[in-house]
Amino acid sequence: MQLSDLTALLPLLIAGAAAVVLMALIAFQRSHALAAGFTAAALLSALAAVPAAYRAVPHQDPLFAVDAYGLFFVTLILATGVLVVCLSYGYFERQEERQEEFYLLLLLAIAGAGFLAVSSHFVSLFVSLELLSVSLYAMIAYPRLRAGSVEAAIKYLVLGSASAAMLLFGGALAYARLGSMELSHLAQALPQTSGGQDLILLAGVALLFAGAAFKLGVAPFHLWVPDVYQGASAPVGAVIATISKAAMVALVFRYFATGETLADSPLLQTAAIVSAVSMLGGNLLALLQSNLKRLLAYSSISHFGYVLVALLATPANGREAAAFYTVAYAASVIVAFGVISVLGDGDADAEDLESYRGLFRRRPALGLALTLSMLSLAGIPLTAGFVGKFYVVLAGADSALWTLLFILAASSTIGLYYYLRVVVMVYDQSSIGGEPAASRSHIPLAATLALGVLAALIVGLGLFPQDMIGYLHTAASYCCNEVVPQAQAAPAMSF
Repeated sequence: MQLSDLTALLPLLIAGAAAVVLMALIAFQRSHALAAGFTAAALLSALAAVPAAYRAVPHQDPLFAVDAYGLFFVTLILATGVLVVCLSYGYFERQEERQEEFYLLLLLAIAGAGFLAVSSHFVSLFVSLELLSVSLYAMIAYPRLRAGSVEAAIKYLVLGSASAAMLLFGGALAYARLGSMELSHLAQALPQTSGGQDLILLAGVALLFAGAAFKLGVAPFHLWVPDVYQGASAPVGAVIATISKAAMVALVFRYFATGETLADSPLLQTAAIVSAVSMLGGNLLALLQSNLKRLLAYSSISHFGYVLVALLATPANGREAAAFYTVAYAASVIVAFGVISVLGDGDADAEDLESYRGLFRRRPALGLALTLSMLSLAGIPLTAGFVGKFYVVLAGADSALWTLLFILAASSTIGLYYYLRVVVMVYDQSSIGGEPAASRSHIPLAATLALGVLAALIVGLGLFPQDMIGYLHTAASYCCNEVVPQAQAAPAMSF
């Protein structure tokens, strides 16, 4: 193994090593502040190592393919982890049971998600996915004494096991047909599924798609989403909504962005149906919700239905659109879960929409942050969500996906109702809703900084998206399954 091999994977190696060190620290000294501080410092160190990793790409070995596009998602995962730590500290300070192991599980989940984003082999894909999933099973049960958390963890475990079985069987069928477990070989064989002549390969790819669709939480693989979002604590909900899904988006779009190569494939037609059902079903079901967590859960179904539109577009445009949309969605939804976490008390999260009535009057900063989150998720102009949705529409229009774009526009219009319903609640002065004890107390500085950074990012990407779009335009052509001239250097991201 050469030094460049370690350098390319250095950010993820730091995150993995930090989990081992934190385990030893917990064994010798139990301290919530120490565990949270060490986790934040480790993730910031991993982020600091990202520029060095960019200088070492493109890097290819039997298990991992590190390129500019994959490292973009690794950076997103690490940055999201830092923000979750900031939101988690004040939240778990109000819990009576042990908090330190939560940060250990978070580091393991981040390492699994990061390795998943740069996996190039089915073995590394499955091991990374299981590291992420097993960590999430335990995190969802935090705090274990709260009603609904263990139930949500068990549901996610059962359905996650079914998803893992689909991935394993699909990988076995693909290996039986191709004689290789490298994802690039599978991606190159996708055109063979057009017309449905190669049934073994088609069945294998279909099972792999079903497993990925479960992790993305799109319909009809969405049954776990609302219950898990509701049962999990607010910081863990942010992890499920962002880190786990960002890793799967990176993997799918690096290897299975199909474009026009599968025009007659049953797989493409199935993906289009899943996208349409997710967009319509997610938004329609969200209309019925009076619980903010469940509203965000059904909303996520529709958002990743939008992302699947980009999957069906031409590969370069689709990858750019999906990456930008994932960043915009992550920033917006973390703000929503962050507000839920700081307004909750030690016994329950602030989930009921009625508890947000008159929030702007009680807590102007939190009311403004939640407003920006809802406007961005709704795709209102001058927010990151609008630019992300517009980017997806451009990618779909370039590939003439007019039916899906019509459904996207119609479902987005439906979504305006329930997002603006939350905004109206925030500014409604007629009757102030119930105010949890935590909402009357001082908000931790770390949570305040995290929400402020995210709010600025939502507005900043809405007003000035050019730099990120320019970077993604270049990085999308550096996926390791495509031919890249050796003389070219991978694009660098400025920090």
